[in-house]
Amino acid sequence: MVIAFKNVNQLWAYILTETLKRLGLTCAVICPGSRSTPLAVAFAQQAPEIEAISVLDERSAAFFALGQAKATGLPVVLVCTSGTAGANFYPALIEAKESRVPLLVLTGDRPQELRNCHSGQTIDQWKLYGTYPNWQAELALPSSEMGMLAYLRQTIIHGWERSQTPTRGPVHLNIPFRDPLAPVPDAKTFHETPLQLLQSQFQPEEFFAGITSTTQFSISNSRFPVPEEWQQCDRGIIIAGVAQPQQPQEYVKAIAQLSQNLKWPVLAEGLSPVRNYADLNPYLISTYDLILRNHQLAKQLAPKMVIQVGEMPTSKELRTWIDATQPRRWVIDPSDQNLDPLHGKTTHLRIGIEELGSGGETDSSFLCSSDYLQLWCAAEKQVRAAVNHTLETMEELFEGKAAWLLSQLLPPLTPLFIANSMPVRDVEFFWQSNNSGVRSYFNRGANGIDGTLSTALGIAHRHQSSVMLTGDLALLHDTNGFLIRNKFVGHLTIVLINNNGGGIFEMLPIAKFDPLFEEFFGTPQDIDFAQLCATYGVEHEVMTSWEQLKQRLNPLPNKGIRVLELQTNRKKDAKWRQENLAKFAVYGGVK
Repeated sequence: MVIAFKNVNQLWAYILTETLKRLGLTCAVICPGSRSTPLAVAFAQQAPEIEAISVLDERSAAFFALGQAKATGLPVVLVCTSGTAGANFYPALIEAKESRVPLLVLTGDRPQELRNCHSGQTIDQWKLYGTYPNWQAELALPSSEMGMLAYLRQTIIHGWERSQTPTRGPVHLNIPFRDPLAPVPDAKTFHETPLQLLQSQFQPEEFFAGITSTTQFSISNSRFPVPEEWQQCDRGIIIAGVAQPQQPQEYVKAIAQLSQNLKWPVLAEGLSPVRNYADLNPYLISTYDLILRNHQLAKQLAPKMVIQVGEMPTSKELRTWIDATQPRRWVIDPSDQNLDPLHGKTTHLRIGIEELGSGGETDSSFLCSSDYLQLWCAAEKQVRAAVNHTLETMEELFEGKAAWLLSQLLPPLTPLFIANSMPVRDVEFFWQSNNSGVRSYFNRGANGIDGTLSTALGIAHRHQSSVMLTGDLALLHDTNGFLIRNKFVGHLTIVLINNNGGGIFEMLPIAKFDPLFEEFFGTPQDIDFAQLCATYGVEHEVMTSWEQLKQRLNPLPNKGIRVLELQTNRKKDAKWRQENLAKFAVYGGVK
């Protein structure tokens, strides 16, 4: 603590970091730079309670922090210097907002007298991130006056809380500092501000009294009653959408209880934990996207009511079907956001699914033998069998089979980060229900490919050995993430689908317009990933068979980063999907 009284900047930074430590902060990701020096020094002094991780690239650092916050459920601090450094945080901050992840962004800045006068490395950082932060503020210039230190303490507490309530997301604090930035005495400041006297009188336990890491933002023992109209409906479905709950098993149990009380099927998105706790729910439907491609069957399955838990699934087939049938809908989610992109007849229940009452005994004996429920379950059984038979006997390296294999091979509770574009869609198409408890993570807030590797490393850092499923473009877009390797503790296996370009675009109408398509949409990069990995000191191996991949996925190593590359043909794979996805309901004998 002695270093805190070297100058007023270090005192200010000490109050800030000590407050965060007592609130429960465990990780700060710090990018190099001069103007943020007091913060970097103060966070380093808080070890081991706060792990301070230095990351060179600001964009990569921000996504790494995002991954850490996803994995722990706690805010993670991001620190950078003044100028364009903070602008590189922007993509991850947008994702944090859209996917509701708590981040506390601290940007160092120059004082007012050095702004708007072409002083070096100075830009307008006030409201740098527009409307994306949950809350934003510029702190006052550092001061050693007790009233100002109390102001700083309470502002930091408020920022911490606003990153978590009423909806999780990013908070931005812009922090100006005058010289000296290093922890050296400032003779002028020391003479005018009695830091030595303050040090002798300062009582940390009294000053920080009342700060606790166990603060609850809301406590409610009440349960939201199950609406009677749900209980009287024999043609309802529950959609378990995109979700990354901190307590996945409790989340799944709550959905299963509602499903069994109502006797409604649960259409579970591949990115929902519901698919990884299959035994909890006897009415689990994992092949809905394929079932709904059978248009005659889709008409028979039209629901009267829909309960959507979390965000709408990725499936375009499901969205089109819901939009066409216009059922009465409810969205269950505690956030303050609008989660209905279809703009239907929708009621938002601003609660967690765990807060929903049991509904008591459902006096609806006709529901127990509902033809509607039986039709869904029969379709699921037959289509799933058709998918499994097709993929089991497939020897060629079709990229969709990778998602299917991962659903069966990964060790229990493995954290899995799924990249955007085709990987998330292949997971929705092919991920088989299981009881592994695999923890799926993803950046489906803004759905971008930026920060893929860095986010996965953030999730895997100091956690169970982890896996990432990604395409080549998403990995190449974030190769600076490999610079984190020397700070990374744990293991990440990267299952790389290398189809030399943007496979997702092969599924779109623009794919028919060559050579325009290949140049501006397919965008092949022709990268030798063995050489790329060697540059960063990352293990690399080309998988030439499914059996070889199986052997590498279970058990997983416990340290390091490795790339398992599957070289596929995006045009052939796109053609296979176009020709076969719609046929599974027919192959399965579903009429």
